[in-house]
Amino acid sequence: MSDELSAALAAIDVANAGDPNPDRDADGREVPEALLYGQRMSAELSRLFGDEVSDVLKIAARGQHIERWKIPRAGYPEGRTGYLTWRRDQGRAHAERLAGIMAAAGYDADACARVGVLLRKEGLKRDAEVQMLEDTICMVFLKHYFAAFAEKHPFPKVVDIVAKTARKLSEGGRNRVLMEFDLPEDLANAVRTA
Repeated sequence: MSDELSAALAAIDVANAGDPNPDRDADGREVPEALLYGQRMSAELSRLFGDEVSDVLKIAARGQHIERWKIPRAGYPEGRTGYLTWRRDQGRAHAERLAGIMAAAGYDADACARVGVLLRKEGLKRDAEVQMLEDTICMVFLKHYFAAFAEKHPFPKVVDIVAKTARKLSEGGRNRVLMEFDLPEDLANAVRTA
């Protein structure tokens, strides 16, 4: 790992360690939510695609939710429009924050701009790295957050979310979901249909 990458990942972890929202890791220890999410993203990116991906992709995965708590969802209107506006604002803020971290670590302007492309998901389905990030995001959601989400929502909404998640995945990602997760038939059909 290069000095630049080590410095950038460490800075992301320091920033995310400030998350006031706790989560629990696999051992049941309380960890700042954004810190744990970033670690899960890095682990899943490595599992799915190996370590031979670009530094920019590694940084985008680790920092995808950097300081997410600073722009609370509650500050936006309810409904789809409010949600999409919040997500767009989050993506911009994350891109700016990561670009600053990368510049401080020694990355050039092109790399700093590229991380924004990945985080804003520009070129999804056309840009291989954007798709790799999206596949990683979807797999982390399904592995670590889906069960809690499913408990809070009616089954038709759960099926809808699974279908939307599956549409974002690459074909290989959808196949992995069907192989790696024991989904009820309705949810498996939603993945197949997408």
